[in-house]
Amino acid sequence: MTADTEAAPAFKPYLFRTHARTITETDIVNFVNLISLHEPFFIDMEFIRENMQGRNRERFAPGVMLISLGQGLVSTQMMSIVDHVMEGHPVGKFAGMTGIDSKIKGSVFVGDTIHVQGEARITRVTSKGMTVMDIVHHLVNQQGEEVCEFTETVLFHAP
Repeated sequence: MTADTEAAPAFKPYLFRTHARTITETDIVNFVNLISLHEPFFIDMEFIRENMQGRNRERFAPGVMLISLGQGLVSTQMMSIVDHVMEGHPVGKFAGMTGIDSKIKGSVFVGDTIHVQGEARITRVTSKGMTVMDIVHHLVNQQGEEVCEFTETVLFHAP
C-alpha cells in the first residue's frame, strides 16, 4: 500500500460496566424542576393517569434524564476509561464533547435500578492530529432490558 492508500489504524474498544443506581421519585421530581420540564407528562399525575396506558400511568423519568443519569454513572470511571482507550496513543488536552446521538428504548420508573454497560474507542484522528473518541452507553434496568442507548463523542487536542 502506498502512503495515499494506507488503511486507517484499527483502534481496540474498551468495555466497561458501572455501578447500579435505584431511581427515586425525588430524583425525577428534582430533575424535572431543575430543567423546568413542566410538561403535564412529568408534573401532573392526574393527566398521566388519564392520558397514558399501562405502566406509563406511573411516574417515569424523562428521556433527557436517562442520558444525564448514564453520563453520571460513567463519570466515576471516566478518567480510567480514557486512560485505557488512549494507552499507546498520545493525545493532548481534552477539547470537549462534540456530539451525542441517542435512542430511548424504554421507560424508567420509580424503583427501577439502572447501570451502564459501555464501550469506548478511538474512532479516528483528524487531519489536524486531534483524536476523536466515542463512548457508547447502554443504560440497562434490573431486568436486563436496555432502556436507552447513546453515544457521546469527545475530542482531544493533538499531543
